[in-house]
Amino acid sequence: MLSAEIVSIGTELLLGQIIDTDSPFLSRRLSGLGIGVYHRTTVGDNYERALATVLQALSRADVVLLIGGLGPTMDDLTRDIMAAATDSPLVRDPTLTAHLTDWFASKNYPMGETILRQADVPTGAIPLPNANGTAPGLFLEKGGKIVVALPGPPNELEPMFDAEVAPLLTERAGVERTVIRSRTLRVVGMGESTAEEKIADLMNDANPTVAPYAKIAEVHLRVTSRASTDADADALNAERAAIIRERLGNEVYGEDDTTLEEAVVALLQAHQKTVAVAESCTGGLLAGRITNVSGSSAVFGVGLVTYANDAKISLLQIPRAVIGGVGAVSPEVAKAMAGRVRELAAADYGLSTTGVAGPGGGTDAKPVGLVHIGLATPDKTISIECRFSGVRADIRYRATQAALDLLRRELLEMPPAP
Repeated sequence: MLSAEIVSIGTELLLGQIIDTDSPFLSRRLSGLGIGVYHRTTVGDNYERALATVLQALSRADVVLLIGGLGPTMDDLTRDIMAAATDSPLVRDPTLTAHLTDWFASKNYPMGETILRQADVPTGAIPLPNANGTAPGLFLEKGGKIVVALPGPPNELEPMFDAEVAPLLTERAGVERTVIRSRTLRVVGMGESTAEEKIADLMNDANPTVAPYAKIAEVHLRVTSRASTDADADALNAERAAIIRERLGNEVYGEDDTTLEEAVVALLQAHQKTVAVAESCTGGLLAGRITNVSGSSAVFGVGLVTYANDAKISLLQIPRAVIGGVGAVSPEVAKAMAGRVRELAAADYGLSTTGVAGPGGGTDAKPVGLVHIGLATPDKTISIECRFSGVRADIRYRATQAALDLLRRELLEMPPAP
């Protein structure tokens, strides 16, 4: 397998003024061509440091891709660095000169002499047309190495790579086009380590690969296959996903872009059931997630935010003595909230949240992150106690995630998550 290194050139990248989306794009594309990316480096607009970086890349990679620095200004150094690193002096290309002259004339723009720096090409390099800008890319093969220079703007780099660079790499480097396809299984109610234990043997395989990623209150399992066609790669992914689903069961709630709220709304629709919610610490976030799903009006009609104790008493008619006795953050109040909102809305299910989202308000008995979630059904009313970590926004989101999962498990006749 050929090796590659991506070198991003630009002080603005080091300062964090621009987010680098080019390197991940190139990594994906190169992987699809069967070229392994072993290093990605960022260097500022300094000639000596950038040249040293490119020379180091050439010492350890077969293919070096340079991003940015192809404009006409004096700090656009990539052409000069490419020429010096490969001992290929710059020459002014007459075709590029004519193209730039015609382009500026067609736009009725004044063209300064510095613009023609974009027509300077390292000896032996192939200029790459830029359909979306004035700076051409460069492709140079010399001494058993390939150096590619690409413009920084993604709308210029991405089409240039696909249309110009990939075919040249296929032709010159003898690589074969390979399709890489991925699908992501979303898991809730199970930690990353537990999920990993159940699929540990699958994670050792090279094709397909299975990689777990811990997200906020859920785990994503990305299955990636490499094949000669989309259909073959998709078939490999489907086979591996089926094995994972068999092992994890309904802990997998969806795939790819499916959200937990979408999965829950779909289950409610399939069962022809409705839900109402009463929220305290989540302050409407739970209702917001449900109503963000198209078609949720068929299964959701009422959402109450009873943040203050007086609201719980007046709107949900929870006895003042109960709140005074056990406190608003308690299983008793969570169950009362769920049961009462279910009755008020004449819904099949009632769901509630009450807790301490922080950063203040916690005590030894009821610390920040403690949340009680209530669920009322036609047959029973239950509550679960959760202990969440993170900042206030994290705790509130995790609480809504746990509430949605509790309802999902009830609809699937599963026990609550441990």
